[in-house]
Amino acid sequence: MYDVVIVGGGPSGATAAEDLARSGHSVALLDRDGRIKPCGGAIPPRLIADFDLPDEQLVAKISTARMISPTGRHVDIPIENGFVGMVDREHFDEFLRVRAASAGAKRVTGTYLRIDRAGDAPAVIYRDKASGEERRLETRLIIGADGARSNVARDEVPGGDKIPYVIAYHEIIEAPQATGAYDPARCDVIYDGAISPDFYGWVFPHGKSASVGMGSMVKGVDLKQATAALRVSSGLADCPTIRREGAPIPLKPLDCWDNGRDVVLAGDAAGVVAPSSGEGIYYAMVGGRVAATAAVACLASGRVKDLRLARQLFMREHKTVFRVLASMQNAYYKSDERRERFVSLCHDIDVQRLTFEAYMNKKLVKARPMAHLRIGLKNLAHLTRLVPAAYT
Repeated sequence: MYDVVIVGGGPSGATAAEDLARSGHSVALLDRDGRIKPCGGAIPPRLIADFDLPDEQLVAKISTARMISPTGRHVDIPIENGFVGMVDREHFDEFLRVRAASAGAKRVTGTYLRIDRAGDAPAVIYRDKASGEERRLETRLIIGADGARSNVARDEVPGGDKIPYVIAYHEIIEAPQATGAYDPARCDVIYDGAISPDFYGWVFPHGKSASVGMGSMVKGVDLKQATAALRVSSGLADCPTIRREGAPIPLKPLDCWDNGRDVVLAGDAAGVVAPSSGEGIYYAMVGGRVAATAAVACLASGRVKDLRLARQLFMREHKTVFRVLASMQNAYYKSDERRERFVSLCHDIDVQRLTFEAYMNKKLVKARPMAHLRIGLKNLAHLTRLVPAAYT
C-alpha cells in the first residue's frame, strides 16, 4: 500500500514524487519507458533556483532572443542580468526521475490502464513493461501527471477530456557551426503564418544539437512539411536529423484538478502550459509541487477537499500571468498582419525589459507604472491600426 501513486514521470510527476518521498511518504512513480516529449527545452533562472538544478543539466545558455516577423524583419532582444537555460528532455527528465528515486520513490515501468476501486483502497492498474502482464499498485491517493491528453484526467476528473491544445512537432538536428543565420546562444522565434497559422515556429540551440519545430491548433496543417520549410528558411535543411517527436501541448488550465475523492492532476494533465509562449517545464514542476503539497495535506487531515489546494496554490501565483499571455495570443496570433505588428511591438525597450523580467522571475513587474502605460498605448495603437504594421 502506497501513500501516493503518481502516473507519469515527466518533470511534473518526478517533482511530485521527489517532494513526497522527501516528506517521508511512500510513493510509486509509474512511467512509460523511452518516451521523449517534443520541447524547445527553455527554462528560466527561477526554475534553476527553486528546484536546485545543477549546472551540468544545462546544454546551452541563451543570451539573446530573436523575434522574426512574416516579412522576415527581426528584432534581437538581449537577456539582461542572466540567461535562459536550455535542457534536452531526453536527459533532463531522466535526471529528475533518478533524483526522485534517490529520495525514496519507487520507480515502476509500465502503461497506465485504469483505476480499480473494488477493494478497500483504490489501485492503479498498469501493464508491466517487462512481462506485459497487468499489475496493480494499491494506494491512498493518485496524482495524474500523464500529459496533455491525460488518461487519468479523462477517467476521473470532470472536463478532463476537453482541454484545448496545440499539436507541437520538432526535429532534433545536429547543430551547425555558428553563422549569421545560427547562433548557439540565441533562440529564434518565428511568427509566420506560412510556418504556423496560429502559433509560432522556433529554432532553439541545445549545445551539440538544436530543436527546430512549430505548433498549431489548425487541423490539416502538415507539421512535418512546415518544419521542413522552417529548416530551409533558417539554413538548417542539410543538418543531419537525430530524432523527430510530436505531442499535444495544452493551452488552458482545467477548471477542476481533482475528483473530490482520491485523484489530483498535475502538469500538462491539468493544462498548465503558458498561453502565447507554450512554456511548460517550469509550470509543470510547480504543478507537481503543489499537487504533492495538496496530497500531503489530504493524507494528514483525511479531508478530500484539501486536494483542491493544488489548483488554488498554483492559480494564486500564476493566474494573472496566464490571463495576460492568453490575451496577447488572442490579439496577435490571428493573422500575419497582427504578427507583423507584434514583432514591431517587440522593438520597444519597455516591452523587452518587462517581458524578460516577468519571464525570468515568473511574475508581472509592477514597479514601473510609466513603462506599463507606454506599452498599453503602443499596444492600443497597433490593435486599432493607428500606426503601420512595420512601425517600431
